[in-house]
Amino acid sequence: MTTINPYLTFNGNCEEAFNLYKAVFGGEFTYIGRYGEMPPQAGMPDISEEQKNKIMHISLPISKETILMGSDPGGGWAADYKEGTNFSISINTDNIKEADRLFSGLSNEGKVFMPMNKTFWGSYFGMLTDKFGINWMISANVK
Repeated sequence: MTTINPYLTFNGNCEEAFNLYKAVFGGEFTYIGRYGEMPPQAGMPDISEEQKNKIMHISLPISKETILMGSDPGGGWAADYKEGTNFSISINTDNIKEADRLFSGLSNEGKVFMPMNKTFWGSYFGMLTDKFGINWMISANVK
């Protein structure tokens, strides 16, 4: 099964925004991860003290089919943050082959920010901007 969800990027105030969304929509966060919780990664700079408490990823179920997700910019992702264009489309699927197919098709003539790969949080994940300027996040839940 494949699902598509909105992914919002904030300029350092993701937690504040999601607390508002939680008050409006109800429910509970199913995940809150901060940049300071990330393990060190080869070739990547250390996380600054200021960045450590910022939101790396947050999830708020809105309905049975929809999850509102978000983060504060980190590293090269969302380096060109601009209010009004600060969103991505997140596609979640249940197998690697389908994730690779979607990633390959959407990244054709686009820009890959993070190639598909196994992540420390247990997902097979990648990020790209397609040739039309739309940001995509592809994930296969394969623990």
